[in-house]
Amino acid sequence: MSKLSLGIVGLPNVGKSTLFNALLGKQVADASNYPFCTIDPNVGVVEVPDAKLPVLGNIVKTPKIVPAIVEFVDIAGLVKGASTGEGLGNKFLTNIRDCDAIMHVVRFFSDPNIVKPGLPAGREGLVTPKSDFEVVCAELIIKDLESVDKYLSSYKNNPIESKTKKFAFASKLKSGLEQGKLAINLDLTPEEKELLPEFFLLTAKPYFIVANVDESTYQNIDKFKTDLENVIPVCAKIEFDLSELSVEDRKNYLKELGVTQSGLERVIHEAYHTLGLQSYYTAGVKEARAWTVRQGATAPEAAGVIHTDFQRGFIMAEIVSYPDFVANNGWDGAKTKGLLRHEGKDYVMHPDDIVEFRFNV
Repeated sequence: MSKLSLGIVGLPNVGKSTLFNALLGKQVADASNYPFCTIDPNVGVVEVPDAKLPVLGNIVKTPKIVPAIVEFVDIAGLVKGASTGEGLGNKFLTNIRDCDAIMHVVRFFSDPNIVKPGLPAGREGLVTPKSDFEVVCAELIIKDLESVDKYLSSYKNNPIESKTKKFAFASKLKSGLEQGKLAINLDLTPEEKELLPEFFLLTAKPYFIVANVDESTYQNIDKFKTDLENVIPVCAKIEFDLSELSVEDRKNYLKELGVTQSGLERVIHEAYHTLGLQSYYTAGVKEARAWTVRQGATAPEAAGVIHTDFQRGFIMAEIVSYPDFVANNGWDGAKTKGLLRHEGKDYVMHPDDIVEFRFNV
């Protein structure tokens, strides 16, 4: 499986590095209060919270639990004009291009001490989440327009390329981007969706938004409202405090705050969902492990996640659903009840399949 990564982006001082540090559960990125404190992208691998793994580990009697992972990249803060080289400009945009999806972080808390470039004196603490998000999107759109225009200019006089479906689609992309629309949000045909990756557009990447809120808002998440869509409220400061506690103390702290799930758990699950992923499991005395595959992956493709030889020599997959595996206390009980299935090369993996692959070396 190729590396899957989520880029944490936003304007300077919205809490990206603090959130990144909380995700990793330790101080990694410099969370100082000034623009561009993260000059090079910090990369961290984060475990996907999964309550099923301990259950599987207990059934197969293994102490080794290996969860699925998502890679997070803390990218330097963007400013207006990045598409033309302002601030860290092209470096920022290149780092985004290397990620599979984008997590926009916007500030929902007031702080007059925060340095926010471009605001008049005395208004540095102004909270403008929607416009901040739009600034970032505008820079991505401008950069994508440059890419599309370059393609159209290069091939407009080419008698063959200019008559292709790709060229016609590029004109449609240009029109949509000029209207301020992200490529991911355009109304595309199935054929156009297949062509979209060929343009390597920043705005074609899946995304969601994290609202970095203050402590009081965090404790009243059910009442949180915003005019932005697909938003997860998180208090990066509290999440970092939680990351330094033991598992038991973390549960007690969350209970005191009146919430049952940390913001970071919601973020990680949303990232997993945004990337279009699902998990399947292997479970034996050696380990209980979650493996990540893209939704719609076939059994041989899933086998290839473990090792390429498994995919090349794939014979079949022996599969039990998670509920059946648990209800019958593992492989033997499921097999006795006739719940173990033998699936071939065309089988499409279901979320939470428990699998053993058979293959030729």
